[in-house]
Amino acid sequence: MENFRTIADAVAADITAGRLRPGDQLSTQRAFARRHGIANSTAIRVYAELARRGLVVGEVGRGTFVRAAPPPSGPALAEPASQRIDLELNYPVAEGQSELLATGLAPMLRPDVLAAALRPLTAAGTPAARDSFAALLARPAWRPEPGRLLFAGNGRQAVGAAIAALVPPGGRLGVEALTYPVVKAVAARLGVSLVPIPCDEDGLRPDALAEVHRAAPLHALYLQPTLQNPLGITMSEHRRAELAEILCRLGLHAVEDAIWAFLRVDAPAPLAAFAPRHTVLVDSLSKRLAPGLTAGFAVTPAELSGPVSAALRSAGATATGFALDAASRWIADGTVAAVMAAKRRDAAARNLIAARRLTGFSVTADPHAYFCWWRLPEPWRAETFVAAAARHGIAVTPAGAFAAGRGSSPHAVRIGLASPSPQTLDRALGTLAEIAQRGPEDSSPD
Repeated sequence: MENFRTIADAVAADITAGRLRPGDQLSTQRAFARRHGIANSTAIRVYAELARRGLVVGEVGRGTFVRAAPPPSGPALAEPASQRIDLELNYPVAEGQSELLATGLAPMLRPDVLAAALRPLTAAGTPAARDSFAALLARPAWRPEPGRLLFAGNGRQAVGAAIAALVPPGGRLGVEALTYPVVKAVAARLGVSLVPIPCDEDGLRPDALAEVHRAAPLHALYLQPTLQNPLGITMSEHRRAELAEILCRLGLHAVEDAIWAFLRVDAPAPLAAFAPRHTVLVDSLSKRLAPGLTAGFAVTPAELSGPVSAALRSAGATATGFALDAASRWIADGTVAAVMAAKRRDAAARNLIAARRLTGFSVTADPHAYFCWWRLPEPWRAETFVAAAARHGIAVTPAGAFAAGRGSSPHAVRIGLASPSPQTLDRALGTLAEIAQRGPEDSSPD
């Protein structure tokens, strides 16, 4: 049976990370027990533990509520941060990029140019946008056909449209055992079941995919072959070719998420180059340029262009003409290339900070990525560590956020490196290393 303190730690992590806010009402203890598959007596102990820590308060006749100002518990390793340090979400912004972007926007201020850019568009965008984005995606061994490009409001909408086009409600979508959390939310919204596929040090295993599909057919596969989030794995060319052969043999389509791939200029050609008729490649501008630039795009096989377009249209998720026009200009004048190069340098520098601060711990990191995967030392559990970090004003993501299956997730956290300044990142990682070395603050027996 799961220790009641472990369950309390998970709720505490939600409170300290802001997922449960001051004043939010918790479910009844009986409902909590049913949802977590525990005894009512265990749920009572969980709620009592949360109250002991000062995180919740019970009101007779009304229920249990998150406290308006939960006090810190346990001795502090450092003074609490005056502002939350976000190592959970990744918002890379290169130095000087706003000035570069502003230059490209200047021609769009002409009334005739602006009027054209503000017209509504279909998912097919414009011929200029298709040519520009095809050039942006081109690699030495692959260049997409411009006519195969479709555009969405952002990358998440493009992923959602591709999944909706391939997997019916109630259908099965194969994913890496640890996958992008947004895909879990998309699947829940579409009524799609996620099926975890085992991976190894080279990424998703083709033999495991075939075995899972034989046991109960999948409708599609979602994966990240380059800089897989959260593990940072980049699949080899041989593995991509092997996976493409399996997809073709099974008649299965894949949704290839390439949103972080721009950071690895030395990566093999995308899976779409190996299995063009069986792969929908999805990408966006938000990581390449800036978080607020939310144009997403997809390269689709000819037979899927209609279904993906229909999914985008029905969701009201097509891109705006202004975003596509601006992006096309930035691609043409070299702004996108300059910003991407700056972000590659920035990611490499931040990795050096992480490597120095987390020396001696079990950390998996690609030197090109904006995140790393930290397997916590015993006796830490992911939720307990997240709660301890949050008490010091630092937000990190527990392994459970990425787990696609219902089994236990590893005792690990993902560290996002992109959002804070390098100086703040250095300080935060030093605090996390000290927390990990000191061990859990509450280690008293049951």
